[in-house]
Amino acid sequence: MWIVRLALHRPYAFIVFAVVVVFMFPIVLQRTATDIFPEINIPVISIGWNYAGLSPQQMEDRIVSNFERFMTTAVTDLEHIGSQTVAGRSMIKAYFQPGTNVPMALTQITAISQTAIRQLPPGSNPPLIITYSASAVPILQLGMKGQGLSEQELFDYATNLVRNRMATVPGTAIPWPYGGKQRQVSVNVDIPALQAKGLSPADVIEAVSLQNLALPGGTVKIGPTEYNVELNGSTDTIAALNGLPIKTANGATIYVRDVATVSDGFSPQINIVRMDGQRGVLVTIYKTGGASTLDVVKNIYAKLPKIAALLPPQLMLTPMFDQSIFVSSAIEGVIREGVIAACLTGLMVLLFLGNWRSTVIIAISIPLSVLVSLTVLSLIEDYASGTIVVNTTESAIQALEKYASRSRSGTP
Repeated sequence: MWIVRLALHRPYAFIVFAVVVVFMFPIVLQRTATDIFPEINIPVISIGWNYAGLSPQQMEDRIVSNFERFMTTAVTDLEHIGSQTVAGRSMIKAYFQPGTNVPMALTQITAISQTAIRQLPPGSNPPLIITYSASAVPILQLGMKGQGLSEQELFDYATNLVRNRMATVPGTAIPWPYGGKQRQVSVNVDIPALQAKGLSPADVIEAVSLQNLALPGGTVKIGPTEYNVELNGSTDTIAALNGLPIKTANGATIYVRDVATVSDGFSPQINIVRMDGQRGVLVTIYKTGGASTLDVVKNIYAKLPKIAALLPPQLMLTPMFDQSIFVSSAIEGVIREGVIAACLTGLMVLLFLGNWRSTVIIAISIPLSVLVSLTVLSLIEDYASGTIVVNTTESAIQALEKYASRSRSGTP
């Protein structure tokens, strides 16, 4: 083969190249992401629509069908569209042709959703648009429980403290926690009382909406001091919400408390988490993009002591699942098997050929070929992501060629 002839004619160049690979490999190893799955970018975008109280048929007819029609006219490279609809919620998945520019498709869907929302039923909110990646898998799960803490308090701590602190770790994506109860101020309408007063639920909704507004008041300058002016447009307590007037009839004022009850509670609970028989909360951490699982988990563990210091003493934050353990074990297994294979191959060459020089060559070439393969793959990955400078690599190759030519001519 030509590479064998080249190695025989230029041995010093290949020796220098091997030495450079050996010294570069620790740096390459630190820069290369370590994960159980390769980064796989599937051209799929999910669009989630919410409209509380709307039936599945109405969601399909009034929102999903219209939006799908808008997408086919404004979004390019569509392969097919699928949707799933339940009461008040619908998830549309747009599948694109292979090789589609996903950021461009995401921009097109975002733009058309802002235009389409004006032609959808009044009160429609902008959709939640997310991209799908097969390499985004759970790498760590943290369980939270605390003696004497309610599920609502656990949910608040997990959402507003733990989740926000961990979201700053590069390469993480943390959805809403499982379990717990989400706080919600509810207006529970008494239908018989409404009918007795000659009112409808729409009257209660209108009264609460018009009298619970955040209005800017501006500022006022009195003497040398300028003060902020706050308008009494919103209530601060549950009692104030109960005291909002709805209607005045025959000289009597009907208040919210007469036909409804405002309570500070929680939304309907749709999932429950138990830890050692006790209600708790589960925080799931996903890895995104080409980040290394080992690096992400290590950085999260480094933040846990700081986060635990901000939590109540009785609240326990316990790791329940750690993907990095399996990844580390897999890497150790590959290294162990590689060393065993190299030793057995060298032993077989020594037994059958009886030549120690050939044995040394084989024993060195096998791990060196693995190092070269990993280095080249890492350089290709960095080049694709734009993190290396091509001129630097070309300069190194030119230096090696120059050294090889000097070695052939005997020049020091």
